Amino acid sequence: MIRRIGEPPEAGRRYIRRPGVYAILHREGEVLLTHQAAPWPEYQLPGGGIDKGEHPVAALHREVFEETGWAISTPKRFGVFRRFTFMPEYDLWAEKLCTVYTARPVLRKSDPTEPGHRAIWAPLSNASNLLGNPGDSALLDRFARFMRR
Repeated sequence: MIRRIGEPPEAGRRYIRRPGVYAILHREGEVLLTHQAAPWPEYQLPGGGIDKGEHPVAALHREVFEETGWAISTPKRFGVFRRFTFMPEYDLWAEKLCTVYTARPVLRKSDPTEPGHRAIWAPLSNASNLLGNPGDSALLDRFARFMRR
C-alpha cells in the first residue's frame, strides 16, 4: 500500500493515475529546488511525469535537467507517496504516484529549459517549509533526519 499524503480523493470524482519521479538533490548542506511560476507560484522538488515507454530513471534525469539545468548522478530510490490533486496545466484530476530519489547534482549545464522554472539552492534545515505540497515536504523532512544521524 502506497501512503497517501495530502487531501483524500473526492467521492465520485474520477482520477487519472499519473506516475512521476522527483529528486532530492543535496550538496554541502543545501538542496536544489525548482520554483514554478504557473499555474501558481510554488517551490517543488525537481521532477515530473514519466512519459509513456520511458524508464523512470531516464525520466528523472530529463525532468531534473528541464527544471533546473543540472545533470545528476547516482540516483537512489528514497520513498514513494501518492496524492490526489487537480492539474490545471492538463485540465485533469490526478492520482499522482510520486517516487522520490536522492541524487548528486554534478554539473550545471544551463538555465532551466522548461518555461517558468527557476533553480533555487535552499538550506536543507528549512527547505521543506518552502515546498508547495505536503508529500514533497514529508520526504525532504525524512531525508534531513537521515542526514543528521
